[in-house]
Amino acid sequence: MTTEYSPRLFAGDDEIRALGEGLLACVLPREAWTHEAHLGACLWLLSERPDIDVDAEIAGIIRRFNESVGGVNDDSQGYHDSITRAYVAGVRLFLSETSETGLAARVNALLLSPMGRRDWPLRFYSRDLLFSVAARRGFVEPDIRALETPATDLG
Repeated sequence: MTTEYSPRLFAGDDEIRALGEGLLACVLPREAWTHEAHLGACLWLLSERPDIDVDAEIAGIIRRFNESVGGVNDDSQGYHDSITRAYVAGVRLFLSETSETGLAARVNALLLSPMGRRDWPLRFYSRDLLFSVAARRGFVEPDIRALETPATDLG
C-alpha cells in the first residue's frame, strides 16, 4: 500500500504563503502545483486564512485554478473531491497533534508525517472506491475506516 517517496521540503514561510496566494489568485505555474504544494496550501488555508471556509470553498478554489492553467475537471482528471477531503481531514488531524509553530516547520513536519504521504487516503479507502468517478466528482464516505481515526491508530 505504501510508496517510497521523499517529499520536497520548503525553505521558509514565504514560499508557502506565495503558493497559497498563487493558488487563490490563479497565478501559480501549473508545474508548481505538486503534492507538496497541495498540502502546503491546505495547511496555510486552514491555519492562516480564517476568512476562507475551506470545507465550503476548496473544490471551487482548486477547480478554478486547474482551469486557469489549461486543466480540465472531468471524470478522469483534475479536481478529485474525496482525495481532497481526505487530505483536508489529515491536515486538520496533523494540526491538532503537532507542536511545531512556524509555518514552514509545520508544513515540512506534515510532509514527513503519515498524513503527508501520497498514499494517505488509501488508509481509509479501497483503491477501487477512491479512484471511482463517484469519488472524484463528489465526496464518498470511506469504506475501510472513518477519516476521524486518530493518527496513533494509523501507524
